[in-house]
Amino acid sequence: MRFAGKRVLVTGAASGIGRATALLFAREGAQVIIGDINEAGLAETAALIGAAATPVVYNAEDHASCRALVATAAEGGLDVLCNVAGLLKWGPTETYAVEDFERILRINTTSVFVLCQAALPHLVKAKGNVVNIASTSGLRGMIYTAAYCASKHAVVGMTTALAAEYAPKGVRINAVCPGHVNTPMTKQAPPEGDIDWPMVMRGMPKLVDGSCDPEDIAEAVAFLASDKARKATGTVLVVDGGQLVS
Repeated sequence: MRFAGKRVLVTGAASGIGRATALLFAREGAQVIIGDINEAGLAETAALIGAAATPVVYNAEDHASCRALVATAAEGGLDVLCNVAGLLKWGPTETYAVEDFERILRINTTSVFVLCQAALPHLVKAKGNVVNIASTSGLRGMIYTAAYCASKHAVVGMTTALAAEYAPKGVRINAVCPGHVNTPMTKQAPPEGDIDWPMVMRGMPKLVDGSCDPEDIAEAVAFLASDKARKATGTVLVVDGGQLVS
């Protein structure tokens, strides 16, 4: 029960990594405030958790909505913020819509900053911590994912910058970089166009059965949020089944 008596905010909790993370924190004693734009999926997660869950529908592209989510989560204090919500859309650069590029940055990067900015005063009081979900695409360029790579490189940079700024105030800020994870987001249909599939496959995990499940990432998030990682801040933990191994 690593999180007994703690209040934890998890975004992107309607499915995938966010749902697995919320379930794990709740099993380990936390009161979990779960946020997502997908109201039906959020309700399913809340039903799986039970009384320990407080579902809040929010829009990651709306700054006021992000701040309202934090305000609700912080009623009674806030100990951990887990920024999981994200968007992936990939495809050939020549035909990639600038509007899609900008939307990915709003959801994957700007919303993380807004949520951190709103949560940090509460986390300073609690001597709490933040765990951001970045990606292996935040550490190495991946083919056909310029927008996603840009957004996740920014999350890695934001994580380390905030870690340095808030370490003197007793707040730890870390990130997990998943590789390929079996989630609805990664199961979308491939884009149209001339795709170099052999090049795409070079970026796949190297371990046998190396693709991760959401629970694998949730375990990494919970470790970084726990007292077992009390000396870790500015850490970027890769869980990728060997995806980045040359």
